[in-house]
Amino acid sequence: MTEQKKRIRCAIYTRKSTEEGLDMEFNSLDAQREAGESYINAQRHEGWTLVPEYYDDGGFSGGSMDRPALKKLIRDIENGLIDVVVVYKVDRLSRALSDFAKLIDLFDKHNVSFVSVTQQFNTTTSMGRLTLNILLSFAQFEREVIGERIRDKIAATKRKGMWIGGIKPLGYDTKEKKLVIDEKEAQLVRMIFERFVMLKSMTLLAKELRDQGYRTKSWVSKNGKQRGGRPITKGFLYKALYNRTYLGEINHKGNTYPGQHQPIIDFALWEKVHSTLKESPRKRAVRTRGLSTALLQGLAVCGGCQSVLTPTHSKKPNGRLYRYYKASAHLKNEIEDCPIGAVPAGELENIVLNQMRLALCTPEMMVRVWREAIKDDHKISEQDVRSSLQNLNLVWDELFPTEQARLLKLLIDKIIVNNDRIDIRIHAEGLNSLVRDIQYVQQHKEAA
Repeated sequence: MTEQKKRIRCAIYTRKSTEEGLDMEFNSLDAQREAGESYINAQRHEGWTLVPEYYDDGGFSGGSMDRPALKKLIRDIENGLIDVVVVYKVDRLSRALSDFAKLIDLFDKHNVSFVSVTQQFNTTTSMGRLTLNILLSFAQFEREVIGERIRDKIAATKRKGMWIGGIKPLGYDTKEKKLVIDEKEAQLVRMIFERFVMLKSMTLLAKELRDQGYRTKSWVSKNGKQRGGRPITKGFLYKALYNRTYLGEINHKGNTYPGQHQPIIDFALWEKVHSTLKESPRKRAVRTRGLSTALLQGLAVCGGCQSVLTPTHSKKPNGRLYRYYKASAHLKNEIEDCPIGAVPAGELENIVLNQMRLALCTPEMMVRVWREAIKDDHKISEQDVRSSLQNLNLVWDELFPTEQARLLKLLIDKIIVNNDRIDIRIHAEGLNSLVRDIQYVQQHKEAA
């Protein structure tokens, strides 16, 4: 009686770096699998059998292990479902020597053999490993050379002022692989530049465009999904106002070249915008502060009469405007005299802002903020909160007074103004919202 051969379960892994040609009836992945099936059938007398699962990665680079089919293959190996991994060529599994070493260690740990149909070797022997490393070294070298060629081609193409693809900027469409002006979107681009020159505030401009219903560019991706079409944010505006494509130029690694497309704005308008952008956000905010509501409106109360401090102002003969906070009871003549009288608005606001910024950066407050933040997001770390609060000064200067007022209302329950001191009572539940807002503004600032 003949001895029954042990059943050896074989999985075929296939990969192609690009999606080009994958929609064909018989593509590269099919060809790789057919070669693998033929090899396994030739070893049937040794007990080799093909597992029914497909491990195909179409459109994924071999320079990374972040591939869905590869991850599925690794899971099945760890679960003891595979004995042999079959590929058409070594570089189909990986083009990176370090990643390949990790995979071989994984195969050894689970007693899994590795076979290349066109490069036969046995990974269980030292000579087989040497052969494998040599082949993989050449595969990695080939990948790096291809990468250099692609980068050189991109640089040469951009030096000629040609569009090489990617997400089309607002205001442009593509025709025969060239940028052409979409006049409807171009009108919005011109409006963004012109209105920023007038408003001199990114925050006001973003709010104005959102209120008027304007959105970012929308398009349908290759897989049929709707992309873009989102409300306009400050981060989007920063990118748009710094995008030299609108001048008819192509940018590459800090260098600009005359583009083969038509500009949407002229250089004079670009210069006006960027002369304003060179000013610090703090100066722009101070200049336009009069357009915003009072920072402490609804928060400050008189420590004597307990009535709300209401923003008011007086205008001198020279035309200069002076802002104050006065007790509402005093303004309505409900009391004859207020213990604190008229409080200069700028002075009171600066005191509160400085005290809040200092208080939020103390170790005690950082721990308190973190404890509030993890109630909604368990993944947020104490270091995340610490970094956000330490960046508060930079973020705060980026905010327009209306945004500062909104954050203050999140944080402050009440400000009690006395003759000799100012007491600030904090909303504990507002601390979490503060961290999220700081992180949001900081991310958009960095993205810009």
